[in-house]
Amino acid sequence: MTGKEVLMAAMKREETPRTAWAPYVGVHGASVLGVSAREYLSSGALIAKGQQQAATLYRADGIPVAFDLQMEAEALGCDLAWPDDGPPSVTSHPLTTCAAIADMPRLDFGKGRFPAVAEATETLAAAIGDSVALYGLVAGPFTLLSHLRGSELFLDMLMDAAGVSDAMAWCAETAAQAAAFYLERGAAVVAIVDPMISQISLEHFEQFVSEAISTVADAVHERNALASLFVCGDATRNLEAMCRTRCDNIAVDENVDLSLLRALAQKHNKSYGGNIKLTTALLLGSLDDARLDAIRCIDEGAGPGFILAPGCDLPFATPPANLSAAADMALDSELREEARKTAHAGSMEWLDEVALPNYEDMEQVVLDVITLDSAACAPCQYMMDGARAAAAQATAPVTVNEHKIKRREGIGVMCKLDVKNVPTICVDGVPAFISIIPDTNTLVEAIEARYREKQQRQ
Repeated sequence: MTGKEVLMAAMKREETPRTAWAPYVGVHGASVLGVSAREYLSSGALIAKGQQQAATLYRADGIPVAFDLQMEAEALGCDLAWPDDGPPSVTSHPLTTCAAIADMPRLDFGKGRFPAVAEATETLAAAIGDSVALYGLVAGPFTLLSHLRGSELFLDMLMDAAGVSDAMAWCAETAAQAAAFYLERGAAVVAIVDPMISQISLEHFEQFVSEAISTVADAVHERNALASLFVCGDATRNLEAMCRTRCDNIAVDENVDLSLLRALAQKHNKSYGGNIKLTTALLLGSLDDARLDAIRCIDEGAGPGFILAPGCDLPFATPPANLSAAADMALDSELREEARKTAHAGSMEWLDEVALPNYEDMEQVVLDVITLDSAACAPCQYMMDGARAAAAQATAPVTVNEHKIKRREGIGVMCKLDVKNVPTICVDGVPAFISIIPDTNTLVEAIEARYREKQQRQ
């Protein structure tokens, strides 16, 4: 079987001769070529060259054309900020000034970076589309609406349910158009990537998101293709509802118990994928760390329909050797069994170098926001936006710190504050908003309450 045949069989919950393997190479393809993320994501030729080289280097069964959830937002009028080593982030939100979703323009594939991605998709389909399953990634409806509306969306869900429902229907139709864009150019799978789902309650998921996701999946099925729903962050509370959507596959990151996903996917006849740790195993780990975490995933996910994959878009600077080591575990059962006997996890002694402040002795309230990276992760961006907005509105003195777990310092703070999921806001060292973005008023109240408590103790 070709790699594509292995992956497509796994997507359909059919038996496969080995574990299917789909490295989510996005801006890491730019690192492979030695160019910046912005240069890469703006050039069809570079995207095609980088993704093809990555597919060969990592022996991929499936690979994204591009991993950039801001493409639709950019084409619809959002401004972007560009880091050198990650996808862009949204900096303006048209629906803060636009009266209604009906006033938004229709998605135009001649705008933004869609022409470059069209070129890349067609080039990749011609070059490797018969042997590697190409994923067309579309911004899921809720994440797209978050880009268009900004953090005010979380208050809208409480105050204007009808308006949010209308906007979600519009975003679902837009995502369906983006799915068709990829399928018409040779993609085999459409991944509906909706990370903001991990930041809302089950009630809001069922009220606003579930049918919108299924609407996009229906549009994919009408073109005889398969649809995956990918959500990063701690989506556990919404996991079974995700499995009840009409998608074929559910993919998650390290915040979700893969054994739980396997059980729910089996119950609802879905294929499933994940969830190699992005930072501690792939970005900052040793070869043995990468091997052992891939083995963990294979063991926890074992069964018809499992696809081994990183937890999200691979960090730009992920060492290629670590990805190759993870690939070995999926592709070669003998190497996997050897690693079980000989691999040893790396030392974490460097954690002792990370020090926390004495929160009780500080006059100001400290918000420690634990993120993957707010410049590259939509839930992390909007969690940081929410923290900054609340700090600006609060009367108490507030300091906001971001701790990115793409760095050792961030991992150290995460461990010492006993944070289990990202993004999380800690108030004076206590995890308070765990993988759910608070509205501004709620966070301001938490800040003011903590400041009063400190004042009373002094």
